[in-house]
Amino acid sequence: MHDWEASADVVVIGGGVAGLTAARAATRHGASVLTVSKGGPTDTATQYAQGGIAVVAPTGDSVESHVYDTMEAGAGLCDEAAVESIVEGGRRAIEALTDLGAVFDLGRDGQVSRTREGGHSTRRIIHAGGDATGAEVQRALNAAGMPVLFGAAAAHVATGPNGVCGLVVLSTKGIGLIHTPAVLLATGGSGQLFACSTNPPGATADGIALGLRAGAEVADLEFVQFHPTVLFTPGGVGRRPLISEAVRGEGAKLVDPNGDSITKGVHPRGDLAPRDVVSKAIHARMHMLGIDHVYLDARSISGFAQRFPTITASCLAAGIDPQTDLIPVAPAAHYQCGGVVTDVQGQTRVPGLLAAGEVARTGLHGANRLASNSLLEGLVVGERAGLVAAGRKGTPTTGGDYAIPLAPVLNRQALQDALTLNASVVRDALGLEVAAKAIAQAELLQTNTEEALEDAALTLTAQALLAAATARTESRGCHTRSDYPETSDDQRFSRRYAIEDGQLEPTQAVGVRA
Repeated sequence: MHDWEASADVVVIGGGVAGLTAARAATRHGASVLTVSKGGPTDTATQYAQGGIAVVAPTGDSVESHVYDTMEAGAGLCDEAAVESIVEGGRRAIEALTDLGAVFDLGRDGQVSRTREGGHSTRRIIHAGGDATGAEVQRALNAAGMPVLFGAAAAHVATGPNGVCGLVVLSTKGIGLIHTPAVLLATGGSGQLFACSTNPPGATADGIALGLRAGAEVADLEFVQFHPTVLFTPGGVGRRPLISEAVRGEGAKLVDPNGDSITKGVHPRGDLAPRDVVSKAIHARMHMLGIDHVYLDARSISGFAQRFPTITASCLAAGIDPQTDLIPVAPAAHYQCGGVVTDVQGQTRVPGLLAAGEVARTGLHGANRLASNSLLEGLVVGERAGLVAAGRKGTPTTGGDYAIPLAPVLNRQALQDALTLNASVVRDALGLEVAAKAIAQAELLQTNTEEALEDAALTLTAQALLAAATARTESRGCHTRSDYPETSDDQRFSRRYAIEDGQLEPTQAVGVRA
């Protein structure tokens, strides 16, 4: 039974950078678009993005250099053709965003200002409002006036003989059925798998679950990037403010309580090494000293409050003045490098089902995302996916099962505790087994509330993450196994999973290259 029905040529799930970019693209090409979002206009991960957007600088930089840096960070699992395609689309995407009214910071020469972040060989990161790039991108896209149905949680993607034929949602008006030949997943990440994350509360892996249950594949879910420098406060859980990599790009240093460098001798780029390297170095130092955080010394940065107003406000709220105090930091879950498998147009293996942004696995990030490539990917692939979705206009939407499914659901705190203790920065076989047994305690429930939908999505995603992490008996990118510390060339491939006959199963044989 459904309380209401609607129809649209394209339905976009998610109101962040990828979703709204896709919605605009589809609308420009004559499609009727309905965007649904379970939160409000600013309840997106885009809103919290600080550092900026990685885009090739007009001088002293090249597509080849950006591609190289991305591939290096991705530790052998990037799809080089996908990286080239998305990086090349960067300038055009920024031009489109600027035409919408997005304002980026300028340097003294009147040109767009650029900073450098970990893993980048040059200053190519453009930013807005100092450290409020995501908020400016979100503002510009919101101001474009795309209609969004807020407070609507996607529950089930229906498929029929022609592929996607509808979407079931839970909203304030009750259970709704939207007839559509194209659904675009732009739901963001899965940070709520862990007790502490930089993600908003709604980052509950919804798109991963929707995609899997609709027949799509997922890949690289074992690669969860932990941001190395998240503001630490004793007992702090939930969304934690991150201290942007750009702070280190401007000269801040990571030190332990003794004042010793965290990254000296660890990597040639020191504090600007890729995020997995820095997170592991911090984790190792904390373990060695028996402490729960380290420090970022940003006292040498003149005009800190002007360059980083958002970070300054977060620090001051915690009683810390970055100009005179050391900033306590620790790693926290930040970005899901894998996701629903797509091509660079956002297409999955299910006709009419697309994905863009953090929820998608295009091959850009590999085993570890390069800093500030996320907004880039959302803009470039969001545009392309919107165009592909618009091309489904007129496809018959007959057939399909519109029932909200039963699904295994584990209590969220139990799930977060299991993954935080056993599947975070450093993992081993015993811990992964303990976590998997905890997930196996999930009960089969009717997912007819938003909370149940979210917990079911987290449960399914945790199952897939743990399966992939257990199978990957090596350390690569942001997946570190203390019992398998070396990288194995025999495992230089992406692990894919799909639901077959009601069970989550691997779909790609060992030895198949990325």
